[in-house]
Amino acid sequence: MSKQNEDEEAIGASPTRIADPGLRMEAKKAFVWAIVIGGIALFVLLSQSLLVIFGALVFAAMLDGGARLLGRVLPIGRSLRVVLTMLLVAAFFAWLFYFAGTTIASEAATLPQILTEQLGRLAEWAEARGIAIDPNNVQQMASQLSSGIGTVTRAVGGVIGGLTTLVLIVIIGIYVAVEPRIYERGVEWIAWTEDRDYLRGTLDEMAFNLRRLMFGRLVGMVVEGIFTWAMLAFYGVPMAALLGLLTGILAFIPNIGAVISGLLMVLVGFSAGVDTGIYTIFVYFFVQTIDGYLLIPLIAKKTVDLAPALVLASQLILGVLFGLIGLALADPIMAMLKVALERRAKRNEENAPEAVRPAAEG
Repeated sequence: MSKQNEDEEAIGASPTRIADPGLRMEAKKAFVWAIVIGGIALFVLLSQSLLVIFGALVFAAMLDGGARLLGRVLPIGRSLRVVLTMLLVAAFFAWLFYFAGTTIASEAATLPQILTEQLGRLAEWAEARGIAIDPNNVQQMASQLSSGIGTVTRAVGGVIGGLTTLVLIVIIGIYVAVEPRIYERGVEWIAWTEDRDYLRGTLDEMAFNLRRLMFGRLVGMVVEGIFTWAMLAFYGVPMAALLGLLTGILAFIPNIGAVISGLLMVLVGFSAGVDTGIYTIFVYFFVQTIDGYLLIPLIAKKTVDLAPALVLASQLILGVLFGLIGLALADPIMAMLKVALERRAKRNEENAPEAVRPAAEG
């Protein structure tokens, strides 16, 4: 008699032991499904916190990109380059807040009124041509649009309400940017030993794509903001500085941000006259053409190569689920998923038997 059987006779059978092998197998399957469902529920419960962590990684990638650029001209340590990058960013935002507080505050206060008036005129124009529009719906839409713009404008002057989230993103991002290898080793340690080289390569490619994506995003924001402000100010369009600033900020959200900024630009332009409105339409398409077909493809889109419809769908889904932070991070999330799936497909192809590869390729 084995030692295990002797122990069972001495102690007695466990009340949780399932004697039937088939039933025991089904119980194991049910336990696995319970773990999977529990993991999904935990992921949903912690989704906001996970988005904050991912936002911190995006911020760290931006700091890392700035430190790498400084490293080409300054022979100093990485930590000093990261600190210098943060100082430059802080100086820019200090100037931006001062500029927004002194130059744009009065324009921001009158923008909701102009939007409401323009939507009312648009409704009257449509009704004169036989299109029935409920004035209550127009007023409600104007109020919602004005409220949304007010939120964006307040975010320019100071982060209120989301200050804790912003602080967490900045602090975590700084720690990761200063010593990224510590956290990379921690992630690699979780994987099996034979998979660590593959995981390291995936993380490196993700970081590279994220840096290129964010660099292209920042360049697009600066170009759109400056071009919009300069061209609107040249023609004397009202609120040129505010519209340029909002266009640059909304450019962080691809596709949707451009549509919102264009709508604002056109509504404000037509408030000053038909000629000015037509000019704002020209400015919108000119700026979007320069940014969308020249700068971004050369910097980021050729590297990340995300399908526009896929990006837009992810923005809509994550925006509904998680609000503004989900909308802003949809593009980086899809880029990281694309890298992970492509790496996995390439590894499966390399590990496939020789006899299977021609059939798979065909």
